[in-house]
Amino acid sequence: MSDDPETLRQIEELSHDDRPLLVLDVDDVLLDFIRPFPRYLEGRGYRLNLDNFRLNGNIVELASGVAADTAQVAELIDAFFVAQSDWQTLTEGAAEALEFIGDRAEIILLTAMPHRHRASRIAHLTALGFHYPLLTTEMAKGPAIERLRGPSMRPVAFVDDQPRNLASAMERVPDAHLFHLMADNSLRALIPPPPAGVHVVDDWREAAPKIASVLGL
Repeated sequence: MSDDPETLRQIEELSHDDRPLLVLDVDDVLLDFIRPFPRYLEGRGYRLNLDNFRLNGNIVELASGVAADTAQVAELIDAFFVAQSDWQTLTEGAAEALEFIGDRAEIILLTAMPHRHRASRIAHLTALGFHYPLLTTEMAKGPAIERLRGPSMRPVAFVDDQPRNLASAMERVPDAHLFHLMADNSLRALIPPPPAGVHVVDDWREAAPKIASVLGL
């Protein structure tokens, strides 16, 4: 897996920290995505079919019934992120969970999105009361988590809704404590199971004390 040079540049801007490390995905972990996205699409003349956990092939034009091609899907997602503050609200329990963990851990947000949307996402999260550093990546997340940990052996926990991101973290930081959390648990049947050894949690109420425990907080 390759490193994303821009993500590594963002990491270099962070201050040194030796507290236990908690890395959090954003979409469908801290901010709802899959719930508001269909409403957004309807306003653009499309609908979302959830026959499987993929956007390509599942976004269909209402007027014609024809699936949007890859370029159209990318354009729709890009426009959604431009307007994210109009659509995306906090995942239930996320704010309370991070308040529970408090300043006992270094909390870093790691989101898979084009780097050009970083400033608007930071502004949106800040308006919602999340003042944690935000990193964007357009590549696998494992290398970023490895670099965030640095040479120390401090405990690491990582929360994501995508099994492939958890697998990437497991490959690069084998002793990381990994958590699979989805804002909408009804979609679990549409995705492959997360790798063995991953903590599968239903919500933030379940996740928070388990994260605190594995980080020794």
